[in-house]
Amino acid sequence: MTVQRRFKRMLIDVTDGLHLLQMGEMEIWDGADLALLREGLFRLIEGEGCESIAIDMRYVKYIPSGFFGMLFDWQEKRGTQFALTPPQPNVQRMLWFRQFFKLTAEGLYEMQREPTESIMAAEQTSEGCLSSQTA
Repeated sequence: MTVQRRFKRMLIDVTDGLHLLQMGEMEIWDGADLALLREGLFRLIEGEGCESIAIDMRYVKYIPSGFFGMLFDWQEKRGTQFALTPPQPNVQRMLWFRQFFKLTAEGLYEMQREPTESIMAAEQTSEGCLSSQTA
């Protein structure tokens, strides 16, 4: 059973202990949106003891740089598990996303405690290929 509730302009769906935060169809999140999300997470994690939170990223094309760091801090401090709905390609190309999120069988991108791949090694390998081709 799914329960819906509102917190300011966020919709929160709760299904089997997973809280899905939805901020609407905004394509660009700014600092005010990040502050709202931080406040909502604080209420869910500290106030209600939520351990598993998903954030709807279907429409988002740009997010503030502090977004992933904020999630990582909550994960480290409180052990909260985070997942994202599949985001737009712009977000999927971000370094934090590529390093710390892994697609699950449920179709969510789950945040990992350790990097899932070595971006630096992959980038160095492709640069090495380019330099050997031009030499």
